[in-house]
Amino acid sequence: MAAFKDEAEVYEYLGGIFRRGMEDQELVAKLQPTGIVLRITYTDPDAVLTVDMPNSQIHEGAGLGPEPNVELFMTADTGNRFWLGKVILPVALAKGDVRAKGPVAKLLKVLPLAKGMFGPYKEQLESAGRTDLLKA
Repeated sequence: MAAFKDEAEVYEYLGGIFRRGMEDQELVAKLQPTGIVLRITYTDPDAVLTVDMPNSQIHEGAGLGPEPNVELFMTADTGNRFWLGKVILPVALAKGDVRAKGPVAKLLKVLPLAKGMFGPYKEQLESAGRTDLLKA
C-alpha cells in the first residue's frame, strides 16, 4: 500500500520539504549557482514536482515550470524514504529504484546539501501526526 493517499499529500509533504528548503537563504545561495532545474516524477500516486534552483521556485503539477535539465523518476514512497535518510541516491540509481535523465553528476554534487533537510522533513511529519510515513 502506498504511503501517500493522493497527489495532494505528495505535494504537501514532498513538495513541502522543497518549499521549506527554498526559505533557507543559506541553502538557496548554494543552490542558485548550480543552474539545476530538477523535475521529479513520482508514481503511486502520480505527482510531478519541478524545482527551479536558479530562481528558487517550486512548481507542482505535470507540464508546469521551466524545462528541466535533470529528471528523476521514482515512487512517492521512495521519495519519502529518501527524505527520511533511508535511500542513498547513487545506490537507488544503480539498483533501478530511481531512474534519471540528464546530467545526474551535477545533481549528485549538491546531494550533500539535501542531508540538512532530513531533520526538518521528519519534524514536518511528526508535527502532522504522520507516524505512518515516519515508519516507511
